[in-house]
Amino acid sequence: MPVNDTVSKWVTLPLRKRLTRFAREDDGLVTILALFMIMMMIAVGGIQLDFMRHEMERSRLQAVSDRAVLAAADLDQMRDPKTVVEDYFAKSGMTEFLSNVVVDDGLNFRTVTVDASKDMDTQFIGRFGFPTLEVPAHSQAEERVAKVEISLVLDISGSMATNNRLGEVQNAADIFLDTVLKDENQDLISVSLVPYSEQVNAGPLIMDRMNVNRKHDYSHCIDFDNGDFDSIAMNSSTRYNQMQHFQWNYDGRNNYRDDTVCPRYDYERITPFSQNKRTLKNQIDDLVPRAGTSIFLGMKWAAAMLDPAFRDINNSLVNAGYVDREFYNRPASYTDSETLKTVILMTDGANDNSYRIRSNYYDSDSEYVHWNKYNLWWYLRREVDSRYWGYFYYHKYNKTLGNTLLSNICDAAKAKRIVIWSIGFEVDDEDVPAMQDCASSPSHFFRVEGVELSEAFRAIARQINQLRLTQ
Repeated sequence: MPVNDTVSKWVTLPLRKRLTRFAREDDGLVTILALFMIMMMIAVGGIQLDFMRHEMERSRLQAVSDRAVLAAADLDQMRDPKTVVEDYFAKSGMTEFLSNVVVDDGLNFRTVTVDASKDMDTQFIGRFGFPTLEVPAHSQAEERVAKVEISLVLDISGSMATNNRLGEVQNAADIFLDTVLKDENQDLISVSLVPYSEQVNAGPLIMDRMNVNRKHDYSHCIDFDNGDFDSIAMNSSTRYNQMQHFQWNYDGRNNYRDDTVCPRYDYERITPFSQNKRTLKNQIDDLVPRAGTSIFLGMKWAAAMLDPAFRDINNSLVNAGYVDREFYNRPASYTDSETLKTVILMTDGANDNSYRIRSNYYDSDSEYVHWNKYNLWWYLRREVDSRYWGYFYYHKYNKTLGNTLLSNICDAAKAKRIVIWSIGFEVDDEDVPAMQDCASSPSHFFRVEGVELSEAFRAIARQINQLRLTQ
């Protein structure tokens, strides 16, 4: 038998029969499908596990970001907002995941935005070309107040006549008012204007509503005790002394009496709680340099007019039609989260000497009239032996005491969360620390020359201009 026939008979035909039978056989197909499905389930489960881990990590990172921005945006906390965010991430062991912190900090608001991310190693989907997954987090928080109470305190002392300083102040104040008192801020922002020199002219509208030991009608200033600068409130139970009306400065060669210690003209009076831009501008434009400098007295009045104890006086002014009804019940309580209280305190110099007539020469109607008629030094030079001059007057304030009282009232205001901006306009180096100490922070103090004053006022006003009613 040929070899080919033998191979066909004993190999090819049996193999063909086995293959045909195998092709027709369906045993084991379910097992193969089951194995395939199991492999797919394992793969899908692995992918789901990676995504579950991704979501867990994202939730942890997002939670830390949310807590951090809420704490940092709190206007009551005084730490740097960026530092607050960084501390939250550090204490959570996530410092390396913090990507970016943006702080938008205005006078009446704070917005904090945080971006964070980390790369998570995958266990399953890395086999498909994804060895890591990015875990992102984005948070933003804002705290904003709806109302602002401003005390604008302007130095009008005699040195303001130098280098057109008062003119620069008038220009800067106009810019400030134009920027702050916009239509969209109507009935939200009040400005109390406090011009000061050696004293502050409260004016009859305010003084008539205070508990004051009145002595005359020539002028309207209060002589505070030193202890009054330890707190900012003017208490109705306290009986304040009216300032003597007289003039001591100048050398006494003539009977000059135009610069009495207490300012007495209408345009020198405090204007309380106003939003009338034109009226405020007109008053500021009328100011003229005069007398000495008592920064601490300007600051005392500025702070007192932001304290709730002043509310009864203001409400009486509202009822009498002197203050807009929208400002009834101002100053707001310190616990009012919708109201920001701020002082802008400006000077071109330093606290100065100030004298008073001894009480035994200022205790009768005839003596009040007498010292209204005569300059103190002129009278003493003409009528009193120089050996007895000291019996007539005493030294009430000097620079050292004035700086101490300024520090005390500024500290009392800051303790009540009043924001203080201070501006040293062409001041000497030795006078910078007193104004820096008064400001709420180093960034709240401006030392400026010439036209830089307008930029300082503009920078402060821009932040108030961010004000919007958000509730």
